[in-house]
Amino acid sequence: MPIPIIDLFAGPGGLGEGFSAFLGKDCQAFTIGLSIEKNMWAHQTLELRSFFRQFDGKAPDAYYDYLAGNITREVLFAGEKEAALRARNEAWHAQLGGKDGVARKEVHKRVKTAIGQNSNWVLIGGPPCQAYSLIGRSRIMGADRRNGTDDYSKDHRHRLYQNYLRILAFYAPSVFVMENVKGILSSQVNGNLTFNKILADLQNPPKAICASLSSNLEYKIYSLSSGALFPTDPHDYVIRSENYGIPQRRHRVILFGVRDDISSKPDKLTAQLARTVVDTIGHLPRLRSSLSREEDTDAIWLDSVKSALTSQWIREVDADVSHEIEKAIDNIRIPRDGRGGRCVAEITGCKYPAFEESWYADDRLPGYCNHETRGHIRSDLHRYLFASCFAKAKHISPKISDFPRDLYPDHWNVKHIRPEDIIFADRFRVQIKHEPATTIVSHIAKDGHYFIHYDPTQCRSMTVREAARLQTFPDNYFFEGPRTEQYTQVGNAVPPLLARKIAAIVAGLFRR
Repeated sequence: MPIPIIDLFAGPGGLGEGFSAFLGKDCQAFTIGLSIEKNMWAHQTLELRSFFRQFDGKAPDAYYDYLAGNITREVLFAGEKEAALRARNEAWHAQLGGKDGVARKEVHKRVKTAIGQNSNWVLIGGPPCQAYSLIGRSRIMGADRRNGTDDYSKDHRHRLYQNYLRILAFYAPSVFVMENVKGILSSQVNGNLTFNKILADLQNPPKAICASLSSNLEYKIYSLSSGALFPTDPHDYVIRSENYGIPQRRHRVILFGVRDDISSKPDKLTAQLARTVVDTIGHLPRLRSSLSREEDTDAIWLDSVKSALTSQWIREVDADVSHEIEKAIDNIRIPRDGRGGRCVAEITGCKYPAFEESWYADDRLPGYCNHETRGHIRSDLHRYLFASCFAKAKHISPKISDFPRDLYPDHWNVKHIRPEDIIFADRFRVQIKHEPATTIVSHIAKDGHYFIHYDPTQCRSMTVREAARLQTFPDNYFFEGPRTEQYTQVGNAVPPLLARKIAAIVAGLFRR
């Protein structure tokens, strides 16, 4: 019988997808009993994926009609009422904690129902990470300084992990997996390291919830990178995804807790060859970007890119890069599908990544979903053209100081200080073709400048599907909501393929 999973702060479901996709001896080893997410669009994605899983890999044709945009979500769910009801019961749209959070009594009721009579079950997830990320902390600190303080402990997101603790304390899962950003290791509240407090709390959840509680419940917390129990160096808890076959340099803290009465020790993650950007997205249909703030047609877009050849800035570019720019412009062809869309029909020659092909592939898909480009202003088209050609010639992404002056962003802190003193000097970052991608983060929803496609003939930032592939979501995983919300969901997720590797470790622990 599959082992139940409770997924807190589930986002679009990356962790849960990995666990639910892991197979034991010819059968599913885990099942998602309950996943909780407060964001409306992420919850809709979560619910749709739960609906898909109800059919054990044999989803009805209507599911693919929905992906293609031929029917509505309401029609899809109405045609499969029992599966839709199970999906709604599994994926709960609710906020944990805060003044608008659901009542604890309701949370406990749902958790108990999901666990049932199972003595073995797993808690996964992680509290929202903005309060621990370096950028998030700098914004909070900036606001506090303007208010005459220098303390960001009032940010309620520091306390959201206590909702995780309560489930541990009251229901004692056999194993927990908690994920967060690397910034949690250096985060401080009132001069004390947040991570030390969290680690101590997770080791003894009942005591952390209420000092007067009498309980023998404790957890041993392991590093999945080294296999060490309570390693002396907290950085040992950091998982570097590129070392485990994920096409992305995503570094995250993952805590693997085992209930103290369980004598078995978990295995560590097995190192795998790093995968590259081109391995992962190189065979997706080519698309062009579009022009924002002005009329956008194929001809106008093409003319705006080609105008780089007669611009002032190209005279400042060194010969190697200039040569790549000329080649790129000469090779630009308007793609058949233009800017793409909700579902881009498959093109002969396009295919899935050569590695883990069966993970990504679904022959019933009507095309490539969530594969649509965003609009860029004309000057950004030239910046992307220059940056991708620079990367092609130099095999590195350019810094601001490498750009011609005419292509500098129109920001005061760039125009009026020395290039070497510019903060965020790599604000235009090309994803290098033959290397793993940099970390896919939620900031990709803002402007795409950190995620420029390596192919200069497309002159654009990455699509949601490209980002999702680098995050290792299967191609039949559909992201709901406006495009900016889709990007945010992808950036906030745990790579499902990494989660499946962690699930294998959990399953091994239970077998022993």
